[in-house]
Amino acid sequence: MMTNGKIVKKRPYPSPNPAIRLTEITYMSQGLRVKGLLAEPKAEGTYDGFLYLRGGMQSIGMVRPSRVAQFAAQGFIVFAPYYRGNRGGEGRDEFAGADRYDAVYAVDVLKQFCNDNIHVFGFSRGGIMALWTAILRRDITSVVTWAGVSDATATYWERTDMRRMMKRVIGGTPNRVPEAYDARTPLFEVEHMTAPVLIIHGYRDENVDIEHARQLEFYLKDANISYETWYDRRYAHQYPPAKNRETVHALCEWMKRQ
Repeated sequence: MMTNGKIVKKRPYPSPNPAIRLTEITYMSQGLRVKGLLAEPKAEGTYDGFLYLRGGMQSIGMVRPSRVAQFAAQGFIVFAPYYRGNRGGEGRDEFAGADRYDAVYAVDVLKQFCNDNIHVFGFSRGGIMALWTAILRRDITSVVTWAGVSDATATYWERTDMRRMMKRVIGGTPNRVPEAYDARTPLFEVEHMTAPVLIIHGYRDENVDIEHARQLEFYLKDANISYETWYDRRYAHQYPPAKNRETVHALCEWMKRQ
């Protein structure tokens, strides 16, 4: 069996930013070939690693080259796994089931390009993936979860539009298979984390309720894990462009201070 995190294929990918080089990478995760997008600043230098964990499921919320390049332009080497079963990758997306290992082993991909500092960023569904990555690894420098999911059961009840997909992928409703939802919920395992956490969330978020952020805060505090919160009363799931750019810059600066 091939080693987890081993790169089996690379191909150049068109970049929206002339200062950033993009490469699509196929790597191994639990015996599956999984794909992701690597973004590297062309300027010489040693850079921290930035694991970008996308939101959504399957084609919804797919990795956007412009977004990955935006983070790389802040002075990081960025790797964004698509997760198994997406864009020609093997296996199937499980919404933070075994596919969490696609994020965990993506760190090993990243380490082949960057220095020893690895920062993990998750947006929306990526939040749950980011937390699992920091729980399952000891070599993470910092974690940022933006509008991040932290509770799989709460997501099922809040998102009527996602229930059919979640029932299919997880094997039933939280009433029928509560243990399958608990097994996807990182809140109960945060005491195993070693990295500081930044939680960013808008009060008006209708996709991921701010309660996900508050619950995470509660569990981190209880486990004595260092964390910071940036809550905003004005914003929903997607921040307006100017505020988005400002927040991207600020969170990258926060990472570099850790």
